[in-house]
Amino acid sequence: MRHRKAGRKLGRNQTHRIALFRNLTAALIQHERIITTLPKAKAVRPFIEKLITLARENTLHARRLVISRLGPASNTLVKPHEDDDGPADTRTVVQKLFSDLAPRFADRPGGYTRIMKRHQVRLGDAGATAFLELLKAGEVRSRSRTPYVPAPAPVVAPQPAPEAPAAEPVAAPSAQ
Repeated sequence: MRHRKAGRKLGRNQTHRIALFRNLTAALIQHERIITTLPKAKAVRPFIEKLITLARENTLHARRLVISRLGPASNTLVKPHEDDDGPADTRTVVQKLFSDLAPRFADRPGGYTRIMKRHQVRLGDAGATAFLELLKAGEVRSRSRTPYVPAPAPVVAPQPAPEAPAAEPVAAPSAQ
């Protein structure tokens, strides 16, 4: 029985799992959309969302907590080299988290990420893959569905009750 054992181990020990979460988080903050396996995306989502919630406070204490949770990955540059996409961005992921992402999600009560399943599988072992992405400004987490409206009940006109025929008096059985 696996009672009271929350969280996914992902086939790794604790330090390897934490390093994986830190690296996936740094990559997501850098690119705002990454491709990973579905179990990894589901496991890292709470880690990322807690960091964004901390960054929304925008205090020195919150910044130090984010740096401590990200570890060495907090010094990763957002875009270290200039390329066809534009000039280099020499900010660290923590600076981008506090300056760009936290204000974007300031009014949102959680749910900053989206996991979309991909139909392509990983070549080596056919593992399910998914996109893990941050929501854009003003975007809703899932498709809005029209609220369920039940079909109107059919209207049945009341019919008059049929008149009962006059009951004949019942004769008492004769005793012979």
